[in-house]
Amino acid sequence: MSDVSDWWRTSIIEMEPGRIALRGTPIEQIIGKMGFAETIWLLVMGERIEGPRAALFEAALVSAVDHGPQAPSIAAARMAATCGIGLQSAMATGLNMLGDVHGGAGEQAVALFGACAGLEGSELEAVLADWRARNGKYLPGFGHRFHKPVDPRAPCLLSLVDAAAAEGAVTGRHAASARAIGALLAQQRGAPVPLNIDGATAVIYAELGCPAALARGFFGLSRSVGLLAHAWEQTEQGGRNKGPTPPRYLWTHDAG
Repeated sequence: MSDVSDWWRTSIIEMEPGRIALRGTPIEQIIGKMGFAETIWLLVMGERIEGPRAALFEAALVSAVDHGPQAPSIAAARMAATCGIGLQSAMATGLNMLGDVHGGAGEQAVALFGACAGLEGSELEAVLADWRARNGKYLPGFGHRFHKPVDPRAPCLLSLVDAAAAEGAVTGRHAASARAIGALLAQQRGAPVPLNIDGATAVIYAELGCPAALARGFFGLSRSVGLLAHAWEQTEQGGRNKGPTPPRYLWTHDAG
């Protein structure tokens, strides 16, 4: 009955006994012939990606997989793994830590780069001042509490964008925006301000034409790899009910 079959509507997958097709392509024509990153793009974006564009997308996914146990998402997954839950639940615990501040700034950075495209000098300063007035002093995609003066991932990703732009696969205008903003921030502060992983991957997602919200979604997809790796490692190491610090360290009590 149509009232049942139309309850869920999707152009992503067709399925019936003995047949599975993703975006119209039989699964047997995808398995072993299309890479994981390309398959992700096909399912999410509804189109094929190949050549330098596919390489850029994969590079962005690879670059954000892990940032060590000091990253809130990874720490949460490792702690969860000592609490008697399974790997998928531990991964979900870490994934749920990704928000506007941790791992979510890529979405905001895509919008920022778009707003600053082609601007420099006083025009760029005016746009950034307006952004800060509306959103606070922190500019998404810039600054890092650990990697100073350079986040090692950013120059590598920007160089790949430059190469793809030279081949005509992307425009390069969002990379130019990121560089212009970074130069202005360095001038204002008198010290380099690193483009961080949120900003560097946002450059790629913007160059590929992704909606801003997907920059956050793709970051979460990347980080899920690190969450699995750390949750599994912690499971193998053992431990019970591990908190954020060893038991001998207690918190500061503020007297009321």
